[in-house]
Amino acid sequence: MVRIPAAAAAASGLVGGYGVARWTRKRPLGGVALAAAGSLAAYEWHRQAGPRAAAGLTVAYVAAFAGSHPLAKKVGAWPAVFAVAGGVAAASWAVTRRGAND
Repeated sequence: MVRIPAAAAAASGLVGGYGVARWTRKRPLGGVALAAAGSLAAYEWHRQAGPRAAAGLTVAYVAAFAGSHPLAKKVGAWPAVFAVAGGVAAASWAVTRRGAND
């Protein structure tokens, strides 16, 4: 089975969720994409770094989604989505990399 890096799954969930919602004009479909990628990322976080890291990164993922909304009012929608996706990807990489080396 091909393993997708958790950082990539998380970032693609945030970007893809917004893209799906925007292009289909159906926000629930974007939520499905966001949740599916988030679930995959959470599974990988748990597998690679343990339950505490997975819980913390899942909270960060949800907070990034929520935080992208007010940020979008200041910098625009796509820049906000890319900024929070990059932040979650960086946090994911840092935590899972450290967990893999312990």
